[in-house]
Amino acid sequence: MNLLRALLHLAGVFLSAYILTAEIAQAAGVRNKKQKIARFLDTENHTNNWAVLVCTSRFWFNYRHIANTLSMYRTVKRMGIPDSHIILMLADDMACNPRNCYPATVYDHPKKTTDLYGDNVEVDYRGYEVTVENFIRLLTGRVEAHTPRNKRLLTDDKSNVFIYMTGHGGEDFLKFQDAEEVNSYDIADAMQQMWEKKRYREILFMIDTCQANTMFSKFYSPNVLSIGSSDKGENSYSYFHDRDIGVSVIDRFTYYNLDFFESVDMSSKHTIADMIGTYNTSLIHSHPGVRTDLYARELQKTYLTDFFGAVQEVELTTKPFPIGNKQAST
Repeated sequence: MNLLRALLHLAGVFLSAYILTAEIAQAAGVRNKKQKIARFLDTENHTNNWAVLVCTSRFWFNYRHIANTLSMYRTVKRMGIPDSHIILMLADDMACNPRNCYPATVYDHPKKTTDLYGDNVEVDYRGYEVTVENFIRLLTGRVEAHTPRNKRLLTDDKSNVFIYMTGHGGEDFLKFQDAEEVNSYDIADAMQQMWEKKRYREILFMIDTCQANTMFSKFYSPNVLSIGSSDKGENSYSYFHDRDIGVSVIDRFTYYNLDFFESVDMSSKHTIADMIGTYNTSLIHSHPGVRTDLYARELQKTYLTDFFGAVQEVELTTKPFPIGNKQAST
């Protein structure tokens, strides 16, 4: 009898130890699974790209600024960003200007191989809608209630935003239509509002104007990478004078960026560092600047497609979604 009791006691001890071990293993498995899900759902991964392309110049002799912006528009669309995620601001309509001897077209090269205006350009802000106030409201999301969707920057904390600006500028300012100016402090404060409102994950700010590098000297918000065409005290120069239409058709800095992008597609592994490495001051005729102190990632590990490519919007959740038991109708 004592032997039987001892055997039963021993069996109970082994059974308890087995159950405890199984529970510990199950708890560890659940914990590891939750950790994997947490890593998969990490907000460091961005889900969508946006582009804000701004030409601030009016008048025929500023044709090249419109061409700069439309060339960049063509590039981001070719890379896969849809019009629904592009905000295009053009301060003038060169395609319909009476001086244009090639009506309804805009070109960035005297050979006129590519019509930048084409049949599928969606201009969101045009003419006198391109103002400092509208630009700042667009970035910060402080638009009027009746503002249509195509005039809103509907970003979130998983959005990478490419902001491109071109026009006439100087130290710490950029002209809007020769009527007003936006300064570096205005844009810096707007970006800080964007960060506080969780309106971006990362920003790539690129500007082509005289003394462009001063325009991002006052930025202080995190995760902002800035690139400019010219240093303080330098001009940003035009390129390709077209004798037919009588004006220059593109700026040098923008042209050489676009020239590099012609070798890039949606599956490219080219990085921001690769693009910057192609800058040649003897060709651009100015000293492009890059500010990286606010940007967390290494440029050698930042793919161009992180800003210019198409990223499908996918929102992941750990909560089950109720589908229901209804049978699909035939």
